[in-house]
Amino acid sequence: MELLLGERSVDVTHRALLMGILNRTPDSFYDHGATFTMDAFLRRAEQLVADGADLLDVGGVKAGPGPEVTEAEELDRVVPAVTALVERFGVPVSVDTWRASVAGAGYQAGAVVGNDISGFADPDYLPVSAKAGATVVATHIRLAPRVRDPEPTYETVVADVAGFLADRAARARQAGVAPRRIVLDAGLDLGKTADQSLALLRGSAALADLGHPLLLSASNKTFLGELLGRELTDRREASLAAAALGVSLGCRLLRVHDVAGHRRVRDALEAISRAGAAEAEG
Repeated sequence: MELLLGERSVDVTHRALLMGILNRTPDSFYDHGATFTMDAFLRRAEQLVADGADLLDVGGVKAGPGPEVTEAEELDRVVPAVTALVERFGVPVSVDTWRASVAGAGYQAGAVVGNDISGFADPDYLPVSAKAGATVVATHIRLAPRVRDPEPTYETVVADVAGFLADRAARARQAGVAPRRIVLDAGLDLGKTADQSLALLRGSAALADLGHPLLLSASNKTFLGELLGRELTDRREASLAAAALGVSLGCRLLRVHDVAGHRRVRDALEAISRAGAAEAEG
């Protein structure tokens, strides 16, 4: 399986990519604004790259409820950050936004991925991305970003999410996004209970069968804390276990906080996958 990131073509048949999370928000659920200032942001980016990040994902608005962030504020947070990353590091940059205007400005600044947790709710998102030649991440969400969803219900959560993602992939292709520039994400914790998120993690193979690289964003997520009774600062091992399961079931991008730990897990699973392929051929 090939994934296009800007002008790069990456073989993800055996090797999952590590997407390092960078927050330019004062209220992120994980770091509570620790990387909001540009100096702190760039120090964190340097560490992620040194640890082995294959991509850097920049977000200027947290996914959950919180104070309103205007378009102008989001642009002010994201665009200078993307510019700085592109100037300093040789890894692809992703813009974590559901606004087409912010994605477009990010592409102009050098980003090559639009990571949209809204499922392309902004009608301009896909045309802007296609025109820029960007890769897009289609994420399942039941309602919308920043909207509480305390009692999500599904007929069959894996089948429902698979149908949603297949539809969004088709919309992306129709808008002119190349198939090898489409990534899918089940959206764990986004309008899902802990049990529903776990079902989606376990059902990753069915989502990978949709034919596009599958992104797993499980790092330090709430569902892991609820299932295991772990506070936010005590979910490292659970995150690594979730990643290992996800990769074994077909996930090929891991959006993570702990790049160094996930790199070790990824490398081990890559070695196992390649050995199995060689044995099958021999």
